[in-house]
Amino acid sequence: MENLQPYQQEESIDLKALFFKFTRFWYLFAISIFIAMLVAFLFNKYTKPVYEVKTMVLVKDDKSKIDPSALLGLGFSGSQQNLQNEIGVLMSYSLSHRVVKQLNFEVSYFVEDGLITKEVYKESYYTVEVDFSVPQAVNLPYNLTFVDNNSFRIDAEGEMISSYDYDKSENVGKPFEKIKWSGTFLFGEWVDNGFNKFRIVLNDNFDGDVDPAARNRFVFNDYKSLLNVLRGFKIEPINREASILEISLRGNIKEKSADFLNKLTENYLQRNLERKNQIAENTILFINQQLVDIQDSLSKAEFDLQDFQTSNELMDLDFQSQQAFEYVKDLEKQKAEMMVKSKYYRSLQTYVQTNLDELNRLVAPSAMGIEDPLLNRLVQELVNLSTAKSEQLFTSTEKHPSVVAIDNQIINTKRTLLENIQNIIRNSDVAIGDLNRRIADVEVQLNKLPATQRLLVGYTRKFQLNDAIYNFLMQKRAEAQITKASNLPDNEVVDSAMSTLGTQVFPKKSLNYTIALLLGLLIPVAYVLGRDYLNDKIVDRKDIEKATRFSIVGQIMHSNKDTQLVVADSPKSSISESFRSVRTNIEYLMKGKEKSTILITADMVSAGKTFVSINMASIYAMYGKKTVLLGFDLRKPKIYQDFGVSNTAGLSTYLINKHTLDEIIQPSGKVENFDLIMAGPVPPNPAELIASDKCGELFRELSKRYDYIIVDTPPVGLVTDAFLLMRHADVNLFIVRQNYTHKKIFESIIKDIEDRGLNMGILVNDVRMGGGYGYGYGYGYGYGYGYGYGYGYGYGYYTDEQKDKTPGFFKRLLNKI
Repeated sequence: MENLQPYQQEESIDLKALFFKFTRFWYLFAISIFIAMLVAFLFNKYTKPVYEVKTMVLVKDDKSKIDPSALLGLGFSGSQQNLQNEIGVLMSYSLSHRVVKQLNFEVSYFVEDGLITKEVYKESYYTVEVDFSVPQAVNLPYNLTFVDNNSFRIDAEGEMISSYDYDKSENVGKPFEKIKWSGTFLFGEWVDNGFNKFRIVLNDNFDGDVDPAARNRFVFNDYKSLLNVLRGFKIEPINREASILEISLRGNIKEKSADFLNKLTENYLQRNLERKNQIAENTILFINQQLVDIQDSLSKAEFDLQDFQTSNELMDLDFQSQQAFEYVKDLEKQKAEMMVKSKYYRSLQTYVQTNLDELNRLVAPSAMGIEDPLLNRLVQELVNLSTAKSEQLFTSTEKHPSVVAIDNQIINTKRTLLENIQNIIRNSDVAIGDLNRRIADVEVQLNKLPATQRLLVGYTRKFQLNDAIYNFLMQKRAEAQITKASNLPDNEVVDSAMSTLGTQVFPKKSLNYTIALLLGLLIPVAYVLGRDYLNDKIVDRKDIEKATRFSIVGQIMHSNKDTQLVVADSPKSSISESFRSVRTNIEYLMKGKEKSTILITADMVSAGKTFVSINMASIYAMYGKKTVLLGFDLRKPKIYQDFGVSNTAGLSTYLINKHTLDEIIQPSGKVENFDLIMAGPVPPNPAELIASDKCGELFRELSKRYDYIIVDTPPVGLVTDAFLLMRHADVNLFIVRQNYTHKKIFESIIKDIEDRGLNMGILVNDVRMGGGYGYGYGYGYGYGYGYGYGYGYGYGYYTDEQKDKTPGFFKRLLNKI
């Protein structure tokens, strides 16, 4: 009998089989999708939304722009901005702290909306006015309930509450271990409970309609906790080539985030402008200090001159005196300017030597009318290096190589600058000495004038000298003030943050629903595929084809009948048609033989071999063929129970010559031409009896009397009886029960059969509709019989026959699962 088939060489995904496999669990998909979508709906509804607000800042870096300070000769040239340094400035803690102190974020307001407590911003109809002169308990929730339009009740409860000083921006004292407090107050009345001092006033949002059941809450925030949230903004250039920075901040209240970003950019630009105005302000401060002294000297000289002219009735100088005076006046003016500059040189020298770390208070030489290019360049270079170091320290430490390199440059520049200043001071002293000599020569000539004229010249010279110094300082102060007024920030805001343009970034409702739908589909898919992957039972044809070369001769549908005699009791059922189809396929294996012996076995109990044996014998008998069914399960006989016949005489008594063949043959009583030979009493040596010559004689005699001999054997996986009987059979059938036969056991046994060189046909039993056995089988029939064998040989070869008492609904559900 050549019934071997080649192994399948390639595996491919059978989409149609997968489709039928998934549709079998349609209810799992429905439940999973419903639950997933419900979870997504609840998540979207009760999760606090997060909005993203953006602003854009242009960081200018244009060396060609016209600097107003350069036009005035003050040398306030703006340095080129470094993009990364500007990002460091924007993200600095000091800038954010400065911003938070300018915003009214010290108190947060909340309102309960069903199961959700949400923060309200600029929408609360009351305002908490805080006395910041005293420390306040922070992170202590206050619950507020309106009693009427004039009063309210308030209570607070918390543990380990810190006291915070808003002026110093730090915690003070020890935390309060436990706080529990309540009280009733009037609106506008100061509340001082020892933890906080504040009052609550109604604002313009209050419309007079109060809900007494409304639950309101507010809490005091410290700056550190606020900054931990608000400093989560991100800064990045819009592209690699551009110097425009996009600043984005995510928060639960987009209006609050927009206010913070706008105030942040405002303070950033203000900081830049303050740094640009610093030199002008330092110049004005220096000049104001000099003017205090010169104003007193000028007033005194003016009064002295006026008194002298009045007392001596002199209104003017003669021609000779006038000439000498004008000459001295010119020399005195030059000396005055030189003295102011000399004073600045010494001040600059002292400042550079003692205040190198505070160069932001340095006065530029050009602001004092000093046009020495080397001096101006060295001072500007020193200021630039100091600024570069400050910016580098935003992202580095003092020991960073870049900072160390800048420090070395500062030291070298400082040394060069001090040498240059020292040289200028010496030259200035020489110039002033020369002017003093020239003035002394003129004074010799003036001494020859009459006493009255000589005194008049002296008073006039003193007045003119102070007046020249005063006018010089006033001119330079005016120039510095013009420069300060004309300064603009180097950078600008391109787009302000607007709450109306804020986008919700979490939760993303459409994405959550999409994910829920995918999870609702994937979870059942994973369950079905995982169930198949972890399933160690034979489910479809591929499981059999992978394990053996033997061909599949047919499949028997699942039965819901309460009897084993399905063919006899329901000859027109679909299961009966399944057996007829198997009968037809077996005829091909018989190769035209008129008579045949068919042996039916399985790997383990409850595979359905006895069920198949009874109905195969029935189908042959109904076909008009004389058929006998042999119950060769000598260890645990059972067929007699299904037919209601006696088991006192059978194969075991025949094989020991206790009964003759005629004595053990019994009619089935169910189908014509169908006889039975029961196993008989259980013998102590069934294998020896089967291997005896008497057994061969039995088959020879039966083949003369019957057309078909159906042999029901014990499971081949537990005992050797079936192997001993196969030599008498023309066709061997191995029963595989869907979703019951173990893959590994089947593979092991079927390989042993192949190694023995035996021929075998595979018959699949208990195929359910949609059960995954291929995809073309199943007509909606099923059965729930239970039977088996039980032997006490240590192989687990035993059975417990019980009626399924599971309620109908759960039984159907369990069958589906």
